[in-house]
Amino acid sequence: MGIAIAAPGGYALDEEALARGIARMEAQGFVVHNYYEPELKHQRFGGTDEARLAQLNAAAADPQVQVVMALRGSYGISRILPQIDFGAMADSGKLFVGYSDFTAFHMGLLQATGRISFAGPMICDDFIRDEPVDYTLNQLWDCLRGPVHSVHGSGGGNPKVDLQGTLWGGNLAMLVHLLGTPYFPQIDGGILFVEDINEHPYRIERMLLQLLHAGVLDRQKALVLGDVSGYRLAAFDNGYDFDAMLAYVRSRLSIPVLTGLPFGHIKERCTLPFGARAHLASDSAAADAGSFTLTASGYPTLAPA
Repeated sequence: MGIAIAAPGGYALDEEALARGIARMEAQGFVVHNYYEPELKHQRFGGTDEARLAQLNAAAADPQVQVVMALRGSYGISRILPQIDFGAMADSGKLFVGYSDFTAFHMGLLQATGRISFAGPMICDDFIRDEPVDYTLNQLWDCLRGPVHSVHGSGGGNPKVDLQGTLWGGNLAMLVHLLGTPYFPQIDGGILFVEDINEHPYRIERMLLQLLHAGVLDRQKALVLGDVSGYRLAAFDNGYDFDAMLAYVRSRLSIPVLTGLPFGHIKERCTLPFGARAHLASDSAAADAGSFTLTASGYPTLAPA
């Protein structure tokens, strides 16, 4: 199977580790087409805007490639969104994978073409770790092979749910960043999943309230929170922490809010088909009343070998 690497956002922080990661993938039988050129990195990006766009275009046009995976997140796709030919991306038939900054690509692709892509691991850091995380990699390949993919989560205080809708979301800051732009899909009856890192709970609340005030959240069936971490509380927060924020958000929203989705800037990360049909249901037989299963179907998969 051919996997293309493109760097629409940041550059590899450890080039030796990247080389080891590529060698590891090749040893597992994958044919890696690396369109990222470390010597052409520019400022904090994996190349100039033009070069990063060219990487995406070349990866999508390569007939030997089935999967296009982002090198890493950081920042950069926002600068090239107007130049991305999402029609050509969809017509390529490639399965595009990434998260974090790559959320903007998922959003633009779904809005422009209705094509499903995959919120999942990237080369850095998931494939270059000294000890790869089996859960993360198994989730990726299980999802891409399909035709049905399930993820289990659990969180304290989760309400009972049994609902279906369009699965979409990703990095919360990127979602809010795209509000009011041509790259924000108008989804009704969706299951919205979000995650973020280095954002204090009050910023998470503020971004969720922005989605609420913009009319986005009231049109969804449910909101599912993944990992929110990397922030630091201060004495003047005076008891305002993640739990306090969550309680307030739940009090303001008319839809169920669940926590515990294994998605975000964490080692054990699930893969989610962005734009697929999904079923979100509480695990009634489980001892943990807050556990749930999210099952996606009806999305493009890898062709049989």
